[in-house]
Amino acid sequence: MEISKEQLRQYTALLEDWIPKEASIAIALRDEYIYYAAGKQDLQLQKGQDVQEGSIAEMVMRCCCRTEGIIEDSILGLSYYGIGYPINILGEAGALIVILPPTHSSVSPIPYRFLTGKQEEEWRPIPIEKIAYMESLQKKTWFYADKEPFKTNIPLKELQQRLPESFLRIHRSYIVNISFIDRIIRDFSSSLLVLLHDGTELPVSQTYMADVRNALGF
Repeated sequence: MEISKEQLRQYTALLEDWIPKEASIAIALRDEYIYYAAGKQDLQLQKGQDVQEGSIAEMVMRCCCRTEGIIEDSILGLSYYGIGYPINILGEAGALIVILPPTHSSVSPIPYRFLTGKQEEEWRPIPIEKIAYMESLQKKTWFYADKEPFKTNIPLKELQQRLPESFLRIHRSYIVNISFIDRIIRDFSSSLLVLLHDGTELPVSQTYMADVRNALGF
């Protein structure tokens, strides 16, 4: 049985009283998008387009629960803040996604005071102010304190939402604690490099160049 556009519209009408008018709305069923209403944050989704791994829609249907967070531009070509809800359409599990600018957050989460990291078969809680930087490497997340690496199961995009203001995203693979920055220089290609007090060098990507300059005031 094919779902009519009017039937899909009934799902989105329920949200109109509380979501921002500039939000985009998408509905996914099985492994594809079946409805999309573009707002200001337009991902240009098309009916029949596959649901990408790592998107809000994919996570909602995988866990069958409400999911929200910032999704990087590598997934759909444009970073966005998504809030997804599990729904049932004609007996099949689907997802309704509200798409907002990446700067939006419906709730200000409580910042982390510490992170628990794994070393071999031991877990250690590390105070957040002692962490120099965080790194995403080969689909794993690491953070570094006193030059020691610790592994965590929390992705960078989720960490970013609950870190104190002293932490700054400088690259899709790096978040740095500003307190540990010694200086910022240009490399041979005129890109920026962040040098930490312990000698660690971290690149600043073009995507985050403006954010770094604004946060550090140069």
